[in-house]
Amino acid sequence: MDVRTALDDTRSRTLDLLDPLPVDAVTAQHSELMSPLVWDFAHIAHFEELWLLRELAGDAPTDPRFDDVYDAFKHPRRDRPSLDLLDLDNAHRFAAVVRARVIDRLPDDDTEADAAASLYGMVVQHEQQHIETMLATLQLREAPYPVPRGPGPAGDPSAEGEISVVGGAFTMGTGDEPWAYDNERPAHERIVEPFTIDRTPVTNRAYLAFVAAGGYRDDEAWSDAGREWRDEAGLVHPEFWREEPDGSFGRRRFGHWEALPPDEPVQHVCWYEADAFARWSGKRLPTETEWEYAASWDATRGTKSRFPWGDDVDAVRANLGGGRFRPDPVGSHPRGVSPSGCHQMVGDVWEWTATEFTGYPGFTAFPYREYSEVFFGDGYRVLRGGSWATDASAVRTTFRNWDFPIRRQIFAGFRCAR
Repeated sequence: MDVRTALDDTRSRTLDLLDPLPVDAVTAQHSELMSPLVWDFAHIAHFEELWLLRELAGDAPTDPRFDDVYDAFKHPRRDRPSLDLLDLDNAHRFAAVVRARVIDRLPDDDTEADAAASLYGMVVQHEQQHIETMLATLQLREAPYPVPRGPGPAGDPSAEGEISVVGGAFTMGTGDEPWAYDNERPAHERIVEPFTIDRTPVTNRAYLAFVAAGGYRDDEAWSDAGREWRDEAGLVHPEFWREEPDGSFGRRRFGHWEALPPDEPVQHVCWYEADAFARWSGKRLPTETEWEYAASWDATRGTKSRFPWGDDVDAVRANLGGGRFRPDPVGSHPRGVSPSGCHQMVGDVWEWTATEFTGYPGFTAFPYREYSEVFFGDGYRVLRGGSWATDASAVRTTFRNWDFPIRRQIFAGFRCAR
């Protein structure tokens, strides 16, 4: 991937996302779960300066206090509005100056470029990940945000159902992806027992059946921890749903209320809700090993691909990049089916897995412990596959996301296995 193009395309996406918003919407905190958008924007620029100018080139910091204000580990999100943040105009200036210096320092020697590839890739992916975070913030904001209104691709409900996967030995993780994070490494051999997995993510229609059948009141469907959280949080349906007077359901999408689209993957469910649906269905959530096997491994050829359909980015094969501001109906990307026969394993919704987040055998932290290692063993669950809001540069079949099992504001759904 060309670094200059990736940097430019990513920054354009950031600016385009913020552009329609009034200043007060960018500087306000819309939820204690999320930072003010202006914090995310300046943090993106600070992170870029830290790694591509200070770490690689030895430059001095623009302002030493930014190391405190824009350090994601020093201040929880709920406290960030009280910090001495840059206003929007100065955040724009800071980001523009840092980017100009980075472009001026781009290596023109192939050897130097190869050596720095992981850091450039990390910075691009970091900004793309914050764009998705900002989209989650905008979804929590009640005021309308301009989103496309036209119809999306046609789905194919016949794609639903299950598929049996024979299993066997395969290579999990990656060893040769230059932009991969430390938690995707090292590549290692795993043996996968035969299993059955849903061909598509669980749809709103299927999840609505769980709601209508009293699934949120069925204690046997919920784990002890899930039942405790359900009762504490008052969960009765996915976040951003509401029951209408006629008994139908609607959803809020970026401030706009609309009828619940039955064929789209359900999203904004936490791990406990996904686990409860799976139990109610007589199934379970897949492990992340099963998920990666089903998404990437061609057992006939003994080969693995970066995406379910191959190694090249192809917009026809997956819903990525945020352009539609919603998942596509299941079965709408038949050219993106994995070798095992699963649809939409990359794009549309992040998929919860049964696996707790930890390092692979032989894990080595790079380039800093705080990216992955500090989160190991703290109850986080692994999500796979990216969402409609994820850029193709920031996802692959080995990519591992993680979050607490109570999180709902993220664009997460799931598929079941047994």
